[in-house]
Amino acid sequence: MQLRILSMNKKLSDYLFYEESNPNIKIYLGDSSEILPLIETCDLLLIDPPYGIFEDMESDGVMFGKETIYSVDKTATEWDKRPSKELISLAMSKAKYWTIWGGNYFADYLGASKGTLVWNKKTGNNTYADGELAFTNTVGTMRIFNHQWCGAFKDSERGLRAVHPTQKPVQLMKWCIQKSKYYDLHLKILDCFMGSGSTAIACKELKKDFIGIEVSEKYCQIAVKRLQNTQVPFL
Repeated sequence: MQLRILSMNKKLSDYLFYEESNPNIKIYLGDSSEILPLIETCDLLLIDPPYGIFEDMESDGVMFGKETIYSVDKTATEWDKRPSKELISLAMSKAKYWTIWGGNYFADYLGASKGTLVWNKKTGNNTYADGELAFTNTVGTMRIFNHQWCGAFKDSERGLRAVHPTQKPVQLMKWCIQKSKYYDLHLKILDCFMGSGSTAIACKELKKDFIGIEVSEKYCQIAVKRLQNTQVPFL
């Protein structure tokens, strides 16, 4: 699959959807294959690309009679397409260090990985996955993050409904950034599959600059709203 040719010779500013300062956060609306060639090199790529799993899901996302995170977006099968190897490679070329969630789904792209991050979701006895796996070059061995995330049973963001089918906890994304032995060098973080903006919020709370790219205007709007409701702490 070839990357899309830049549309109409657009400039980076043509894709800008939102920005704020201190820290510097920019969100671009559009296709990553068009925008990535235009952005500067960042310090850390932190992404959770679509895995292409919703077509094979047997569950309708309902547990104990209530909708869960997997039933938030009924159109998930339309956008949940695994990116091409060329697009993942392009994203990785934009940062020296990288963490890619769903690493097991992209093992044929990434190869063997000495560094892995494991999220133990503590979901309990049900049909959902016990955890998720990221491949990374920011740690030298496996590290595990224990953080419950199952419907109303969550260790963070309690009382807040999921706004994206594959939404990650902000605390998980903060851990990904902090766990790296290169943490102090990570001045700018890139997420070219931004979704609802959990990584953007993590960067704001850690006072790290951020570039986000998202193809859905709906999720760009959601990410902006979440950012605007986030206060920069005194670190």
